[in-house]
Amino acid sequence: MVSIVVTGRGGAGKTTMTANLSAYFAGLGFKTLAVDGDLYLPKLAFHFGIYNPRTNLHTLLSGRSPRLLDSIYRDVRTGVEILPGSSRLYDVLNIDQGRLRRIVREAQRRYELTIIDSPVGIPFDTISTFRLAKYQLIIVEVERGPIHSFGRMLENEVGKLKALGEAYGLKVGVLINKVRESRPVVDELVEYIEEKAGVPVVGVVSYDPKVPESQNMGRPVLSYAPRSRASRDIVSAGNVIGEWIFGKRKRGMLERLEALLRSLLPFKKL
Repeated sequence: MVSIVVTGRGGAGKTTMTANLSAYFAGLGFKTLAVDGDLYLPKLAFHFGIYNPRTNLHTLLSGRSPRLLDSIYRDVRTGVEILPGSSRLYDVLNIDQGRLRRIVREAQRRYELTIIDSPVGIPFDTISTFRLAKYQLIIVEVERGPIHSFGRMLENEVGKLKALGEAYGLKVGVLINKVRESRPVVDELVEYIEEKAGVPVVGVVSYDPKVPESQNMGRPVLSYAPRSRASRDIVSAGNVIGEWIFGKRKRGMLERLEALLRSLLPFKKL
């Protein structure tokens, strides 16, 4: 019943975070659907090893697939259910964007959590999903952005996307991705975002070569390398996001989190 739209600039890691956060919440037992909302350059399916889905979001939008359930795929490793897009040019050119909102609304009735991967920048082609969502997660990448110009990037990137989300009444948060900097520098970045943009930072994910490696294998890094640094960071971010969106179910969620951590990390005690 809860929907999150994931936004950000190109290369920030929107699709990677959509796949892995979906895996995180599915691992906690939430019935989770990941939707590829990038209608013109869909790639979410690749993160789950799905390369040529015969039925997909585009066949639904074109009317060639009458039922939502016919276009959903389940990843057996993570338990995530995926509504992929089509990379075929013909499918991309022949869609009715007006049907997207109806499809997402139907998905919301079937799933506890729907995470929508948005296209690059201002997602005009999927803006209708903002009317159905409750939360917006902005992915900010610092790997390719020089620290000295971070303030301008924040103004151009986070400021605009935050304004868009708030215009639709969404609760907005930021996840910082691909971080190579030391902890003091990261703390400064978090403080800057929260003070200047007025947006909470719900997670910081380190740069980790295991992430592109997992993508090449068609698996979320949480499944492919659960003890990697990025996976640990994603679990921490998922915990914060879970408390953020499932406050009333915090106790049960934390119990499931503990079980997940026991299965993923080499801790003797929690």
